[in-house]
Amino acid sequence: MGSNTTMPRDSYLNARVDKRTKAKAQKVLATLGMSTTDAVNLFLHQIVLHEGLPFEVRVPNKETREAIAETRTGGGTRHRGTTRQIFDQILAETESDD
Repeated sequence: MGSNTTMPRDSYLNARVDKRTKAKAQKVLATLGMSTTDAVNLFLHQIVLHEGLPFEVRVPNKETREAIAETRTGGGTRHRGTTRQIFDQILAETESDD
C-alpha cells in the first residue's frame, strides 16, 4: 500500500469470530468488491500507517452506558422514517423549544 510493488503474502493469520458477524461482514465486503483477506490486510496496513488502531477506542461514559442499557431493555425513543426525516423532526422539536 503506497508503493507499486506487491509484498508477498507469506504469513497466515487465524482469528476466531462468531459466524453471524463473519457472514454479515463478508456480505458488506462483497458489496465493496473485497474479500475478508483483503479487508484484514487493509486493516493491518492501517495499523502500521497510524502506529495504532485507525480509529478511537474508548470506554463509553456513564450517560452512554445508561442509554445503551435502556435500549437493551426496550426503553428509549424510537424513530420511524428515513434518516433525513428523523433529523428534520429532531431539529423541528429543538426549534420549537426555543
